[in-house]
Amino acid sequence: MLHIVFQAADVELLEKVKLLDETLNGEVIQIKDDWGVGPLNDLEIEEGWQARKEWWRTLLIDSPYGDKILENVDDRITAAQIVQKLEEDDTTEAWLWLGQNQHDVVSYFWLMRQLKKFQGRIIIVFLNNLPFINEKGQLFYPKTLSEILPKEILKAKKLARPITPSEFEVDADEWTRMCNENAMVRILEGGKKIVGKEETYFDDEILKNINNDWQKANRVLMNTLHRMNIKTGDVFLMARIKNLIVQNRIEVLGDVSKGWKEFDIKLSETNISVNNI
Repeated sequence: MLHIVFQAADVELLEKVKLLDETLNGEVIQIKDDWGVGPLNDLEIEEGWQARKEWWRTLLIDSPYGDKILENVDDRITAAQIVQKLEEDDTTEAWLWLGQNQHDVVSYFWLMRQLKKFQGRIIIVFLNNLPFINEKGQLFYPKTLSEILPKEILKAKKLARPITPSEFEVDADEWTRMCNENAMVRILEGGKKIVGKEETYFDDEILKNINNDWQKANRVLMNTLHRMNIKTGDVFLMARIKNLIVQNRIEVLGDVSKGWKEFDIKLSETNISVNNI
């Protein structure tokens, strides 16, 4: 058994789950790129992959991660390893664990075409608007797998089902549609419905967390990530903060090039006036 997840926190969760249920023993593999944002055109050729990589490299400048993180992120290699493992043992199943968020669902669409020949052995566990119990014993609707307690994941196991032949066809076409659209932001509107949005889609969320007092940019970033309903990654969100600075919608104090914690921001007079209208 292979477990395919789409976020780093999900790897740790599945490792804990395996300790509770030995029938789930198997390697946990992560698809690492955030396919919910960024260019998708021409990915069938090397130039397209390099263009996407360079786009990420630009966003990672001055980030805590550095651009060397890209050396460990090539989902083509990961997908090839999954295919190889499935070819080597025709009894092996691949379980795809999806949360109700665009990061997981778009990544799933990307992976589908490459697993088509293994129909019947590709299992999906999709947490589609289903309630679980949190640490306080309350019902909640998780958007990511890692929000769920390990013992609750054992209940999610009951959702497991083989991906149907029609899903392989339709979902592969959906990936093609997204590539042709090439929106810079993709959001989930329910089920597996992905909608393309402008690069500026999250800007209003950022501005809601800034006022006319100076705040550390990294604090604004963390507050925005915590409060926003539709999540995106911190690297993309910080890139939008920097873009708002360039647009003079945010004022800056300090040196942006020295890192996320090294500059403060506040609303520009223009944005304060607009917000007060």
